Amino acid sequence: MQRTSHMIYVTVGTQLPFARLIKAVNDVAAEKGLDVFAQVGPDKSHYHAIKTADFVDPEEANRFIREADLIIAHAGMGTIISASQLGKPLIIMPRQFHYGEHRNDHQLATANRFRDFPNITVVEDKRSLSEAMDSKLEQADGPLLGVVPEYAPDSFIAELKKLLV
Repeated sequence: MQRTSHMIYVTVGTQLPFARLIKAVNDVAAEKGLDVFAQVGPDKSHYHAIKTADFVDPEEANRFIREADLIIAHAGMGTIISASQLGKPLIIMPRQFHYGEHRNDHQLATANRFRDFPNITVVEDKRSLSEAMDSKLEQADGPLLGVVPEYAPDSFIAELKKLLV
């Protein structure tokens, strides 16, 4: 299935490479002819089917998130918040300690916390990533769902103030 009209942004954060995610995205992009730009961190691998950069500055990352039809990321809170505020579909693949991808499994806990959010899909491997990409790209032409406001509603702030007085 060829899809060249959708732009996909992938980010793994700035601290560590995440070759398992980037390799899976590269393989799926090659199979399906997808337009992908990936921020790969300090990863020295070569990926033939996607465009990559080690790092992008915060302003450019925000532009990619705004323009993307789909965002794929590690379970980093910055990306989760940014995508959610814009109502963008987000696929999360958490880094896992047993693969040597992080110092502990806090990303699994983060991903599990967001598993039930309407625009977020958590995946574990290339097969589930491919399926989630198909599903999210089919939804990309529809209305944005689950937009999270940048600030809490006034009614919530008022209730919180009552508790603090």
